[in-house]
Amino acid sequence: MRVVIAEDNVLLSSGLELLLARRGFEVVAVAADADAFLAAVDEHRPDVTIVDVRLPPSFRDEGIRAALRARRDHPGLPVLVLSQYVEHEYAAELLSSAPTGVGYLLKDRVSRVDEFVDALRRVASGGTALDPEVVAQLLNRRANPLTTLTRREREILDLMAQGHDNSLIAARLFITDNAVHKHIGNIFAKLGLAPSDSGHRRVLAVLAYLRA
Repeated sequence: MRVVIAEDNVLLSSGLELLLARRGFEVVAVAADADAFLAAVDEHRPDVTIVDVRLPPSFRDEGIRAALRARRDHPGLPVLVLSQYVEHEYAAELLSSAPTGVGYLLKDRVSRVDEFVDALRRVASGGTALDPEVVAQLLNRRANPLTTLTRREREILDLMAQGHDNSLIAARLFITDNAVHKHIGNIFAKLGLAPSDSGHRRVLAVLAYLRA
C-alpha cells in the first residue's frame, strides 16, 4: 500500500515512515508543505495519504486545504488527517465532501500504534476513522439537530463515527447485536436517512451532525 505523507516535523515524518515501512506500507513521498504534497499526489497516485492540518508557510490550515484540493483533483483519494488541532471549517468540509475514505485523528490521542495502523488501513479501503473529540468539537460549533437521540443512541453513534461495526459496538456496550441494529435503525429514522441511502447511512449519520 503506497502512502504520501504531508508533515513538516522531520522527527515525526521520519518516525511515521519507519513505522509504516515495518507494517508493510510503502511511503513513496514525504512532503513538508502543501505544494510539495499536491505534486507528490499527482506524481505517485497513492493508495492513502496522511496530512497535518498546519503546514508552512503560515502554519494555519494549509495542510487540510491541500487535502481538500487533492480530493477534488483525485476523487476518492483516501485522506487521513493527523494533527494536534481541529480546524473546524475545513474539517467539516472535508468530512462532508465524500462519505468514504476519510479520517481525522488527533496526534495527542493516538495511544496505540496498532489502532493507528488499523485506522489508516480502514481509510485506505474506503472507510472512516474519526476521533470522538473531533466529532465533539465540530458538534459544539453547530446547533445540534440530534436532541431527540437517547444517551444510548449517542454512544452508538460515537462508536459508528470511529468506524466500528455492529459486533464490536455490541461488545463495547455489553448489549446484543440485535439491540445495536435496533438503535441504529432509530438513529437513521431520527436523522431522516432513507433506506435507499443504506450504502452510506452509517457515515451519513455522522455527517448529519456536521452539516446541521
